[in-house]
Amino acid sequence: MNHSIYSADRTTHLKIVVVALVAGILVAGLGISTRVTSSDDGVQTARVMKAGKPVAVTSSGASLVR
Repeated sequence: MNHSIYSADRTTHLKIVVVALVAGILVAGLGISTRVTSSDDGVQTARVMKAGKPVAVTSSGASLVR
């Protein structure tokens, strides 16, 4: 068994590359398959937000220390 990547032989390097490639493909496939899909065939509708009462925001710029 090779305990160091520097002293590993060619087959050990190949195994590491294959495992990394398979893991990458699985993660990408999982990400693609779990994306959010809607049941309305991709049609998007606008959502309207109505304003409430007006609000006045003021600031004096001074720090208040208590």
